[in-house]
Amino acid sequence: MTSAKTVSKDRVPLREKVAFGAGNLVNNLLPGSLGVFAFFLLTAFGMDPFLAGLLGGLPRFFDAITDPIMGYISDNTKSKYGRRKPYIFIGAILSGILFAVLWQLNPENSQMYNFWYFLIFSMIYLLGNTMFSTPLIGLGYEMTSDYNERTRLMGFSQTVGQVAWMIVPWFWVIIADPEIFETQAIGVRRLSIIVGAACMLLGILPALFCKEIDQTNLTNRDDLTIKNIARNFKSLIRNMVLIFKNTTFVRLCAATFLVFNGFQMVASFSYFIMVFYMFNGNYGDAGTWPAWFSTISALTTAVLIIPIITWMSNRWGKRKAFLIATLISIVGYALKWWGFNPENPWMVFMPIPFMVFGIGGLFTLMMSMTADVCDLDELNNGMPRKEGTFGAIYWWMVKLGQGLALVLGGLVLKLVGFDQNASIQTAETITNLRLADILIPAITAALAIWVMWGYDLTETKAREIKDELVSRRGEL
Repeated sequence: MTSAKTVSKDRVPLREKVAFGAGNLVNNLLPGSLGVFAFFLLTAFGMDPFLAGLLGGLPRFFDAITDPIMGYISDNTKSKYGRRKPYIFIGAILSGILFAVLWQLNPENSQMYNFWYFLIFSMIYLLGNTMFSTPLIGLGYEMTSDYNERTRLMGFSQTVGQVAWMIVPWFWVIIADPEIFETQAIGVRRLSIIVGAACMLLGILPALFCKEIDQTNLTNRDDLTIKNIARNFKSLIRNMVLIFKNTTFVRLCAATFLVFNGFQMVASFSYFIMVFYMFNGNYGDAGTWPAWFSTISALTTAVLIIPIITWMSNRWGKRKAFLIATLISIVGYALKWWGFNPENPWMVFMPIPFMVFGIGGLFTLMMSMTADVCDLDELNNGMPRKEGTFGAIYWWMVKLGQGLALVLGGLVLKLVGFDQNASIQTAETITNLRLADILIPAITAALAIWVMWGYDLTETKAREIKDELVSRRGEL
């Protein structure tokens, strides 16, 4: 490791970090809320489980197409207001409005009416959300060119983003509480308006207060016109091919896919284990324990883990920090065997400080390392810089992992013998469920360590690349 200090021009001011963090909070709050609200499609609006599954899966295919396109558009936009900020501003407003509109369903409507209403507005909502989130991620990659400041920026934004996961678990409690809302349907409709308004206000902050990279030296960008649409499409495909040939970036995607997919596959298992193992199938006794488990996990990640990860990265480098953090998370998964204790429910919080090193370290470090990879791409392939496209493809892998995790998670529940209609599960099912809850994320985390073992974009190499790029551009 080098002892190079971050020069003042490469430091991101606190105001900009807060604004970017607010955008990251929206990027977590919207999908988190969407996941909770989707549960009430069945209970509040009487949607058939198969149709509800289609509503969860079909929009993801659409999202997978629009993300890289938006990344390409953002990378090549020429505007006096910047490449990212106009889209972030408009996208934040559209995301907030359309999220609220999406959930203005009525249980008195026919099932097929609600199905088509939700499907169509899901597609429209995703367009607005892609317009916001993809340029926002690209903006984060280019806010500083310093190796360590990138980690500090991403660590700060991830800390702010964790606030969403402290809040979201309680939406279940609020919507279902008859003392707050007369019915669940009313709760969904009204709370979606509150969430949408909050996301609009927070989402425009990066567009108002964050600075973009100086466009003076950004050359070789494509002309985005209707006349050039065929040429633009070919350029998009060429850029994506170049990105997938970048083995350093592919390592980041693969490691993220493994850690996140393993974690998400069993994310709901903790809830089932608490209800059926710790409280013998009594939902009343389980009460708010699952919500507190999620909230404490997010709080621990924000105030403890991310600062430690940032320190480790600046001290030992991003690769070592990732390897250590992921290894600690495996220890945390193993401790769940003793932590989920029917005799002492408070033990459920014991594995959390170890377990959350995995996700806490993942996105803090991977987003920082992706910014380094954008420099490497410019070194090897020249202009234009492709932060937007890199960000779109990286998060497309995250979404792909999440979608696959939902499918595989259900399959695992079936294989372990879980019976959704039974109030009490068999001892064998509980044991198998607990083992799956530990082994699946531990194995995928171990595979991610293996993938990242050969990652070679060190701080020394990153600074050499930065100096070469500065020289090429003729910057001071």
